Amino acid sequence: LLPLVSFLIGVSSQGEFLVEISGTTVTITCPLDEEDIQWELSGKAQDTRERRFVIKDHDSTPANLSCSLGKKKHQLYLNAKVCATCEELDALTVAGIIAADLLITLGVLILVYYFSKGRKGRASSAGDSRPRGQKMQRPPPVPNPDYEVRTVPFHPAAGEGQPGH
Repeated sequence: LLPLVSFLIGVSSQGEFLVEISGTTVTITCPLDEEDIQWELSGKAQDTRERRFVIKDHDSTPANLSCSLGKKKHQLYLNAKVCATCEELDALTVAGIIAADLLITLGVLILVYYFSKGRKGRASSAGDSRPRGQKMQRPPPVPNPDYEVRTVPFHPAAGEGQPGH
C-alpha cells in the first residue's frame, strides 16, 4: 500500500507545506523561508525551531499542525496513513507493471483465439464423416422367429370364409 497524504493549506498564499512520508516517519517542511519557526502539533508547542518538522513513529491519527514566525502563520491538517512495511513505487515502475500485464493478457487472448479457431475447423470436418451420440439412429430390433405371424393362403374353393358355411 502506498501512503495516503491529504492536507489543508491555511491562510497564506506564499507557499505550500511539503509533506514527505517514509515508513512511519513524516517530515513536514514549512513554507516560511526563515529559521526560528515555532511549530505546534495539535495545540502543543514543539521544541524544534527548524523549517523541517519530523514526526517519528506516526500512528496515522489526524493532526493539526502550524508553523509561525511573528505574525505569519501557516496551518496544516495532516491525515497521513502510514505503515512500517510500505514500499514506495515510482510512476515508471507502476507504468511498467501495467504495460507488462496488458501484454501478457493480450498474448493469452491471441493464443486462445488461434487454438479455438483451429479446433473448430477440425471438429466440423470430423463431424461430417461419422455421426455421434443422439444424432445416430438405431435400426429396429430383429423380430424373434418364435413369435412370427404366419399367414395361410386363402382358397375360396375349399369353402372356408364363404358366407353360410
